[in-house]
Parts: sequence; C-alpha cells; structure tokens
Amino acid sequence: MSTHVLILGGTAEARELAAALVARRDVRVTTSLAGRVARPGAITGEVRIGGFGGADGLADWLREQRVDALVDATHPFAESITANGARAAAATGVPELVLRRPGWLPDPEDRWHPVTSLAEAADLLPRLGRRVFLTTGRLGLAAFAHLTDLHFVVRSVELPQSPMPPHTEVLLARGPFTVADETALLNDHCVDVLVTKDSGGRATAAKLTAARELRLPVVVVQRPPLPEAVSTVPDVAGVLAWLGLDPP
Repeated sequence: MSTHVLILGGTAEARELAAALVARRDVRVTTSLAGRVARPGAITGEVRIGGFGGADGLADWLREQRVDALVDATHPFAESITANGARAAAATGVPELVLRRPGWLPDPEDRWHPVTSLAEAADLLPRLGRRVFLTTGRLGLAAFAHLTDLHFVVRSVELPQSPMPPHTEVLLARGPFTVADETALLNDHCVDVLVTKDSGGRATAAKLTAARELRLPVVVVQRPPLPEAVSTVPDVAGVLAWLGLDPP
C-alpha cells in the first residue's frame, strides 16, 4: 500500500516537495491550497482547493482519506492554518512536520526596524518616511488604511480589495524579481521606506538588497510563533529524510 502524504501548500517549497514525492510510485500526494489566489503556480500531482472547516474538518479529512503524514508547507505567516494543522494532527495521531524556510538575517549595513505585527508597522511608518513600498500581501492592507498622509506602492499578483490606504498605487506583477528590478522600482516611485514580512527565501529577498544599497529603512514584520511541540525542517531534503525516503 502506498503512503498518503497531505501537503498544506502554497509555497515554492510545497511545489518542490510535491514534485519530489509524485516521482515515487509508493507515495500518494495531495496538495491542499486555501484558494486565496485565483491562478496559483503549477503543482504536480493531486490538488485540493478550499478550506477544511477548521481543525475538526481537517481531522475528519485526514481520517477519511487515510492520510499517513501531514506536511505543513504553508507561508510562514499562515498562522491559523498552521494552528489547525497542529490540532488536527494531535487529534488523529497523524505524524506532522512543518516545512519552514529560514527567516532572513540582517546585514550589518541594513537599517531594519523589527516589529511584531502589521499594526505596529503602521504605527512606526510616519516616523520613517512618506512614500512606502508595502510588500506585506494584499490581504493585510486594512492595517494601513488610516494612514491618509502617506503614499503607498503595493505590488500584488491580484488586485487587492478595500479597505486600503486612500493614496495607494497598485502594481500587478508576479516575481521573482532581480535586485536591478527592485532598485528601479524604488527609484522610479521615490520610495523612502520599505515594509515587508520576514517570509524568508531567495525569491523575494532582492528588495532587501536594493533597500540596503539605497540606504532605505526597512520595517520587518517578524514571524508568528509556531504551535508548541511541532517539528520543523528548513528544506525538502529534511522532509524526505523524515518520511524515510532517499533524496531524488
């Protein structure tokens, strides 16, 4: 009988893991997406789109589908999904692992201002600049909607919805972006402060390099804590080792 692995996905690591597992004949792979992006990146293998109905719904699905292992490869800020995954795994006895890319580390020349929430970032912004490149995701713009004196440049794969700051310029684009791309954007839009989440990884790190070279302050929203007692690995190789599989 094949091993059934459920991947809570949405990240590049989730796609990489799905491809590595689908290549094995003795593993059944299902990748679950929340459905918040209308055109997600291509994923190898079986894909499920939509929520489970909280931790209890996920636990029911794990039992019904006879899942043998649960891998949470969601975004580092998908706090509720990660919490539901941990609760469902504990309720069903299904082994769970969190695949989480390492966070970014500041360079000595960086001008980072760490904060613990979007609300804290919004409180800090007026003291740092007037033209903001906001890269915290289209679903978090409401936290900045009251900042009527600042101009925001927001880049998103899809159009964001209100509420959002009244002076917001939306750029529709999908990464990855080079340092040259990010430098040109910051210069062209006269940005004087960058706001980002510590999502980690190379795909979105170019903006940090560009901000460093331009000596711009960067407000960095730190990651929420993981649920207690969950095990984590930083890469796909770690997941394969946890599953007892040799690397491809």
